[in-house]
Amino acid sequence: MCRKCILLLMLCISFTIALFSETGGFVAPSLEVVTVEQAKSLPDETPVLLQGKIIKALDDEDYTFADETGTIVIEVDDDVWQGVYISEDDFVEIKGEIDKEILSKIKISVDSIRIIVEELPQIEE
Repeated sequence: MCRKCILLLMLCISFTIALFSETGGFVAPSLEVVTVEQAKSLPDETPVLLQGKIIKALDDEDYTFADETGTIVIEVDDDVWQGVYISEDDFVEIKGEIDKEILSKIKISVDSIRIIVEELPQIEE
């Protein structure tokens, strides 16, 4: 009988803790949008937010990203896509960090990507 009471008490405590615990975390200051040209001059591992278009697939995870100031290679791991399909006509926002490699190669390692404006269908008259 005592074992049942202890088990019931532990179950009640666990449920209460789960019910009243809050989920949350650190909220970093919001990033301001930078251009490709600006991103290329930032230090390694600097967080960045860019807006533009993915214009070309280079290989399995590398793509060419472009805005009005130029182009840069972005690295997008499979899990970052989260089932979203993006075409070269979609205007997107990417969050990531500068990844400076050997021989001055600069990439953006993408943490998240979202479509801002999808291509509108062409209406033929």
